[in-house]
Amino acid sequence: MGAIIGRDVVVVAASAGGVEALRSLLGGLPGDLRAAVMVVLHISPRAGSALPGILDRSGPLKAAAAQDGEPLRHGRVYVAPPDLHLLLDGDAVRLSRGPRHNGHRPAADPLFLSAAAFAGPRTLAVVLSGTLDDGARGCAQVESRGGLVAVQDPEESPFDGMPRAAIAATARPMVAGLADIAEWIVRQSDGAREVKGEAVDQELERELSPFYSAGALPRPPGDLSALTCPDCNGPLYEVPTSPNGHYQCIVGHAWSLESMIDGQGEAVERAFWVTILRLEERLHLLTRMLSTAQRHGQTVTARWLRRQVEQDRDTVKALRRLQSQSGWESPVAVTEGDRRR
Repeated sequence: MGAIIGRDVVVVAASAGGVEALRSLLGGLPGDLRAAVMVVLHISPRAGSALPGILDRSGPLKAAAAQDGEPLRHGRVYVAPPDLHLLLDGDAVRLSRGPRHNGHRPAADPLFLSAAAFAGPRTLAVVLSGTLDDGARGCAQVESRGGLVAVQDPEESPFDGMPRAAIAATARPMVAGLADIAEWIVRQSDGAREVKGEAVDQELERELSPFYSAGALPRPPGDLSALTCPDCNGPLYEVPTSPNGHYQCIVGHAWSLESMIDGQGEAVERAFWVTILRLEERLHLLTRMLSTAQRHGQTVTARWLRRQVEQDRDTVKALRRLQSQSGWESPVAVTEGDRRR
């Protein structure tokens, strides 16, 4: 016999354009909701603490920044703080400075994966407006373990990357406007159904281990690839169970194909600026040496140093010109254009 349960764990993720979407969604939920709501929004590590207050004023549900170890209660909204992953740990909240996923902390996938692991069929996963595809893999895991997935209609999303990626990753998502998603959450949380309990699979345990065990390193998830992590430059392993491409390094940074291309673009730009910085420093030293050589009448040395200064100055100009023309933009626009077809 299985247990009689309601779907009482709601995990919600959003990115660009997500604040208004979150306000609208939470505004449609009643104060006596028979579920706890856990919210992740991609925000800067240096962002302030305004989001919980904004969401608290959006509707009757009490919203606050999540606290590590606090129990999960119905009728409450737990908001991920800046630079901390929000996770489910049994029937409690866990905050973690574990490795970034898809270039973000907090990120959607760790929250969704933890809900799939600990709540299984009790989970309702909701993806709102945002770019790229954070949350798509987590949605697939939630669905595979008996939970349900709802996605904001891409046609009404200010940024439709995350919604379209979640739709593509799942078999039966509920795609709707925000008001309909709020009604769906209420219906699902009010219902009760018999479900069979499932043990957490080893792959899910391995992927979540860096978030729950201090200093823990996950086991390599698969075959070593020829790629390196944009965050730490460590070797990347390809996850064999992910059909759309998913990579992890030994530290635990995780990347989808889209997010990794985006991360590589940022890494290239950082490398360019470091190169320009070193050349500017070299120019400063060469110019200083040239001045000294000229002052002491060292004609041969001065001639050589002058050539080096001219060459390095031309190189810096060329690099700055290339930097301003390239930009190494992310594939968001192209990818989302394909998805609309």
